[in-house]
Amino acid sequence: MKNILVLLLFFACLSCHRDTAQNHRKKIGFSQCISGDQWRVAMDYSMKLEASLYPDVDLTIYNAERNSEKQIQQIQKMIDEGMDAIIISPLESDSLTPIIEKAYQKNIPVILVDRKINTDQFTTYLGADNLEVGRLAAKYLISNSKRKARVIEVFADLDTSPGKERTQGFNEVIKRFPGVSVVGRLDGTKKGLPEKEFEMLLEKNPDINYVFAFNDDIANQAWKVARRKGLEEKIKFIGVDGLNGPNGGIHLVKDGVLAASILYPTGGSEALKTALAILKGEKVPKYNKLTTIVIDSLNADIMINQFDKITQQQTDIELQQNTIKKQEIAFTTQYNLTRLLTFFLLVILSLAIYSVYSAVTILRKKKLLEDTNEKILSQRNEIERFANELKISNDEKLNFFTGLSHEFKTPLTLIMNAIDSVTSDKSIIAETNKKDFYLIHNNSRRLLRLINQLLDYRKIEEKKFNFNPALTNVVSFSKQIFKEFAREATRRNINYTFKSSHEVIEAFIDKNLMDKVYFNLLSNAFKFTPDNGSINVSIYKSSEDDSFKISIKDSGMGIPDNEIKEVFSTFYQGSNNYKNSSGIGLSLSKNFIDLHHGKIEVSSKNGTEFIITLKLGKDHLIPNSIVNNESAFVTGNDYEYLDIDLQSSEELKSDEEKYTILIIEDNVDLLDFITLKLEPNYNVIKCNGTKAIETALDLIPDIIICDLNLPELSGFEICEILKKDTRTSHIPTIILTAQDDDNSFVKALQANADLFLTKPFNLKVLKESIKGLLFNREKIRYYYTNNLNKVEELGFGAQDRDFIKKINDLISKNLDNSSFSVEELAEHLNISRVQLYRKMKALLNINISDYINNIRLEKAKELLKNTTLTISEIAYSCGFSTPNYFSTSFKNKYNLSPKEFRT
Repeated sequence: MKNILVLLLFFACLSCHRDTAQNHRKKIGFSQCISGDQWRVAMDYSMKLEASLYPDVDLTIYNAERNSEKQIQQIQKMIDEGMDAIIISPLESDSLTPIIEKAYQKNIPVILVDRKINTDQFTTYLGADNLEVGRLAAKYLISNSKRKARVIEVFADLDTSPGKERTQGFNEVIKRFPGVSVVGRLDGTKKGLPEKEFEMLLEKNPDINYVFAFNDDIANQAWKVARRKGLEEKIKFIGVDGLNGPNGGIHLVKDGVLAASILYPTGGSEALKTALAILKGEKVPKYNKLTTIVIDSLNADIMINQFDKITQQQTDIELQQNTIKKQEIAFTTQYNLTRLLTFFLLVILSLAIYSVYSAVTILRKKKLLEDTNEKILSQRNEIERFANELKISNDEKLNFFTGLSHEFKTPLTLIMNAIDSVTSDKSIIAETNKKDFYLIHNNSRRLLRLINQLLDYRKIEEKKFNFNPALTNVVSFSKQIFKEFAREATRRNINYTFKSSHEVIEAFIDKNLMDKVYFNLLSNAFKFTPDNGSINVSIYKSSEDDSFKISIKDSGMGIPDNEIKEVFSTFYQGSNNYKNSSGIGLSLSKNFIDLHHGKIEVSSKNGTEFIITLKLGKDHLIPNSIVNNESAFVTGNDYEYLDIDLQSSEELKSDEEKYTILIIEDNVDLLDFITLKLEPNYNVIKCNGTKAIETALDLIPDIIICDLNLPELSGFEICEILKKDTRTSHIPTIILTAQDDDNSFVKALQANADLFLTKPFNLKVLKESIKGLLFNREKIRYYYTNNLNKVEELGFGAQDRDFIKKINDLISKNLDNSSFSVEELAEHLNISRVQLYRKMKALLNINISDYINNIRLEKAKELLKNTTLTISEIAYSCGFSTPNYFSTSFKNKYNLSPKEFRT
């Protein structure tokens, strides 16, 4: 089989050989500026003929039809198609310069033919010397008129290099001979000869001797007009082009219509040859001039004979090329047929060889397969042994883990009983310590619940969970658990409702397990539902089968669509979950529902809804597992929380002398605890993590304490945004987090946080940290207030230094403007007047108006010391409205009048 594949590849390579050769063909594009002109047609023809001599050349000719925009588009198309070389006959010099430069800069060889452009960014230029064309016409005219003649010049396309240079060369020679004069110049650019103007010139100047036209066609038109007036014998006509053919310049000279025609070679074949030479790597001159001569009655016949021979040779070449193409087609057909026959012969031979090879290979593979089976059996035994060892090791770790969890329960029980004992007698609890006791109580209950979940997970893993269903009124059972969360709903103003389609729905359930399911789902709903949201519990019988459904729906953040399938996986935590959790609650709930032979589903649209489906009756249960002990279920004491208001019974009155602290924390207990401990010394503003940026910008606090995991933005993101904002960049920021790894510390530094404290933190450390940050801020304020001109030495961040420097620059520019106000300054800084006031108060503890006045007085003090200006001049130059006001302000600050200070 391998041999057959090799042969197939060989045949494919042979088939692709000719295609590969096609891929190496040279693509050359030619942009012709004018169509329909006989000289241009001759240029196209000569280029096509030259291209036909090279089988590996693909020539594409584009015609712009006297339209510069169209020619630009065509050149762009050639660039996009990746032409190997581009030949261009430009219509206009200026408009085409950019696109030609673009092609040249993309390393595409650019060959200009006939016309030049206003740049040297092209590869080479090819064309007749138009200056010489004009000079030859003038020299012929002078030599045949004995240096006395009156001439009419019919020019064309003076916007192009040929037109400019021809008239320049012609007039350059004419001016040397006073006896020769140009009595009229006509524009034949658009429609050829302007006949009416030409007739008028002939009538006004009956002594005209010569007409020099820029091409043979216009010269022929002029001859026809002269013949109508009977002047064709008197006037001699000189044209340019010298093309062969019935209406070409050579035949017009031979027929006596023209006295002479200046040969203007098309350069088509030469341009293609030049392009191929460049593609081969040959060096070509930047400018290449084509030879031109005068064709008159003396050499017209010779030129016709030469051109006719060339035409005949070109015709023969075309016939030969057509014959070669036909032979190539026949050869290709025969060649492909031979290859196909050879291929089939090789396939037959390969199949014969393969049949013999297969028999030998089968025997070898059989032996190899037997050896492999032995190795697999040995490896399987090794894997089983390793798996047993791993299971033993894992069981030992799990047993240790389970035992340790049980050990946790003993001290927790002691702590909880001690707290219950103390809190039961409220008379013995000091008012100042009451809230601390309640925090210990509630969080002990929470820790116990987590440990119970871990132990339940271990039982599920070992499949040792006891399933004891009993006939239960599910409605009353659900109401009992529902009430456990009612106080939490009231405290957070959550719309918490319970509905049931029937007063009594009896089913066989294990109440202890279903209690855990209820608690996990409801605690999740309360965890992810914002304040003022809604949580709805509903129970209803199914109309489709003998079952009932329990729905728990909330208006929380929901679950991402791509993560819905993962919610019941062990240790799963959603990508949008910013709350700390173990990730096993939902997995346990699903296992408990599976034990009931039910199912649990989840959907997330405008919140999250969990739907539990359980069967009615007992046919789906093992009879021995059913119990009749109604007292087996004990209401969830492990989940009971003391519901208290952690706010002080007595509201602290705001004190303008206290610093303001903004605390951003989503854990309500921790937020209230920190607030309670800091309120005696600070004005504390609380934020649960939503709209944290807006709160900070609105209040401009003196310090910010921010948790890391928050509902909208992380602590790092909040810190980074505030530190980059001019209005809040000066505020010291402390980040609190349970993550104590180096990566988190680096992120805090990158966000420009001033302090990074890990949980659990020491309250004394937090208080002293706040004092230290505020003390350092006060030192910087004091230093700068007394050193207004030392912005670069400040201890502020770079953004705050830039902010102060910008204020100083604006004040300095408007120093002599007594009407410059705080409002104008705020407008230049793109902040409000209130925000500017708060920013300066926070940075320097100074009123912005006083700050402006201090800068004015510092400048005045400098002028009094170092200049001879009068006190009035200094007052006005420093922006004081009157000298009296200046003197009063100066004396109030320095305890000296300006006059006393100067003396």
